[in-house]
Amino acid sequence: MKALRTFSRAMDRLNERLGAAVAWLTLAMVLIGAYNAVARYLGRFIGRDLSSNTYVEAQWYLFSLVFLLGAAWALKRDGHVRVDVLYGRLPARAKAWIDVLGTVLFLLPFCALMLFLCWPYVANSFAVREGSPDPGGLARWPIKGVMLIAFALLFLQGVAELARHLPAALGLEVEHGAGAEEPRG
Repeated sequence: MKALRTFSRAMDRLNERLGAAVAWLTLAMVLIGAYNAVARYLGRFIGRDLSSNTYVEAQWYLFSLVFLLGAAWALKRDGHVRVDVLYGRLPARAKAWIDVLGTVLFLLPFCALMLFLCWPYVANSFAVREGSPDPGGLARWPIKGVMLIAFALLFLQGVAELARHLPAALGLEVEHGAGAEEPRG
């Protein structure tokens, strides 16, 4: 159990740092989007093209990075969408069982399936150094590679969440800090 707690803490730290970085990507995405909007209208006014496919695709790529890399952070923060009609009224142990079962039956298999399905798609993109079909566009292969990283991070954070919720589901109380486990009475 100690190794799982250590792993869980390490994943939490990694995804907290990644979440902070993703927050800055959100700012960059908004600034590029604002520039694109202003440049389009200003360009029409002065008769010059001030925007390009590079900026449009950069905004799209940043959105993809925020969505993909933010998923594990959202899971760690319990910020994902949840239908809370019954869950909010349940005792802690029942909530822990729902979290454990949801992770084992849905989250981990989904991430594994996505990794399996994305691998050939990403590998092909890397092999041909796929680029944008639009003039002035960005390379596509790096953003496609992020899909594998994102689903791997989400899978690993799911394992960390499982390690966190399983002791509570089994009726063991995990003492934060000391790492001791005691049967709950």
